[in-house]
Amino acid sequence: MAEFLLGAALFVLAMVALGLARVVRGPGDAERMMAAQLLGTGGIAVALLVSAATGVGATVDVALTLALLAAFASVAFYKSATGAPPDDAGDRG
Repeated sequence: MAEFLLGAALFVLAMVALGLARVVRGPGDAERMMAAQLLGTGGIAVALLVSAATGVGATVDVALTLALLAAFASVAFYKSATGAPPDDAGDRG
């Protein structure tokens, strides 16, 4: 079973590597951001597959950290693309 999981991780890693071409050659910022999200999601999938195959629990922590960073990157891209003002921390009543 471990060989299958490692093979699946290798396949996902190969598909994510193909997504690097879109990051480099993307026609617009939105396409590049979506490709970067693909890289994050693929990295999470590879980390979880390797964790399941090897039994190393620390890899799950890395995957969760990557997921959190990918979410923050999406929000930051949206705010910069739309020109949305940053959230203020002031009192709202």
